[in-house]
Amino acid sequence: MRPGARAQAAIEVLTEVETRKRPPADVLKEWGLHHRFAGSGDRAHIGDIVFGALRWKASSAYRMGTDDPRAWVLGALRWGFGEDSQSLENNAYEETHAYSPLTECERAALEQASLDGAPAYVIGDYPEWLDASLERVFGAERGTEGAALAAPAPLDLRVNRLKARRDKVLVDLLASTQLKERSDALPSASLTELSVDGIRIAWQQGRTFPWAKEEAFVKGGFEVQDEGSQLAARLSGAKPGMQIADVCAGGGGKSLALAALMENKGQLYAYDVDSRRLANAYERLERAGVRNCQVRTPRRDVDVLADLIGLMDIVFVDAPCTGSGTWRRAPDTKWRLRPGALEKRQQEQALALKLGAPLVKPGGRLIYVTCSILPEENEDSVKAFLQANPDFKPIVPSQLVQDGGLKGLLSRCHKAGPGLQMTPLATGTDGFFVCGLERI
Repeated sequence: MRPGARAQAAIEVLTEVETRKRPPADVLKEWGLHHRFAGSGDRAHIGDIVFGALRWKASSAYRMGTDDPRAWVLGALRWGFGEDSQSLENNAYEETHAYSPLTECERAALEQASLDGAPAYVIGDYPEWLDASLERVFGAERGTEGAALAAPAPLDLRVNRLKARRDKVLVDLLASTQLKERSDALPSASLTELSVDGIRIAWQQGRTFPWAKEEAFVKGGFEVQDEGSQLAARLSGAKPGMQIADVCAGGGGKSLALAALMENKGQLYAYDVDSRRLANAYERLERAGVRNCQVRTPRRDVDVLADLIGLMDIVFVDAPCTGSGTWRRAPDTKWRLRPGALEKRQQEQALALKLGAPLVKPGGRLIYVTCSILPEENEDSVKAFLQANPDFKPIVPSQLVQDGGLKGLLSRCHKAGPGLQMTPLATGTDGFFVCGLERI
């Protein structure tokens, strides 16, 4: 398919998404099934255009002077992916399946429009109703922070220190993907800057890296995990020999990271209120070679955590949240977010903290983590918990950084109440909030 046809396909997909309020991934899959002539490369490029249009939806609409799928796509191609206005003009005439020729207004916008004087929520490409919240955290820089959250994210891997060495995994990945008979050579791969276990694979338009097929993954040598998530696990202070409970374990990603930090010594308990979320944890733990983790599934009328009360050195609460810190990976979610959902997440966070707090022993730690940049879910939830639980006190962030061996992290994070806020702009990670609380 030619560029103009790919762009027109993206416009059609987004029109369906907008009019029928359907998830873009579902519409893209359906489009591919009905357009068998489109190869894998075409589908990848169309997907990138669709999600790019959603990334930069507000700024594109502002520049183009109209708020519709065509404006989003043209804006994404021009200012997101860096195509010049003349190329966009030419693409319309390439073939019959391309988008219709540019209007005079579109042509003028693509050549001259800027964001000068635009409000922060337009510059940052986030919903207007969240502007006051983001101003609390980022102040005048909220537009710039939002823009970084709108950019495509790299793929981060966490090398499993129980089975592999980071330098060896990187060398093997580069070697295996650059064989002549393969077309998926890594565009750019390097060691992560802050996490000592991470490898970063740069994003490239129209390309995906089939990590699940790599021998190192199959043998448990690495997992896909954002660098910020890796840092959150390290900030817990997990050490060999400790007793640790991960009470919002979900699929087990952070449990795996904690187990590696514990070097299979001590005891780790993985629990989630929804047993369905734990379904993949067993296989992942086995593949990673984790031997010190008990998965506790909820049971009706039985408190499966009762025997852990007051015994844990660390209770890790990776709390439910809006996922606003992961907008660069799922840009459609920011436009679907509503105040009611935010309020529901806050209630769930309070319940998660209430579940984990009794397990902490005196002098132990309650580590509260979200993948959110919204203060309502972060410092506000912590403040409410501390008011209701005077037997807990905040741990100064510098202590968490020191215990995690993360030199240089403190100066790069935003200070968010008693916690640390990571962002793509500040730390090069997803937007993670981490706060440590000690039981007095």
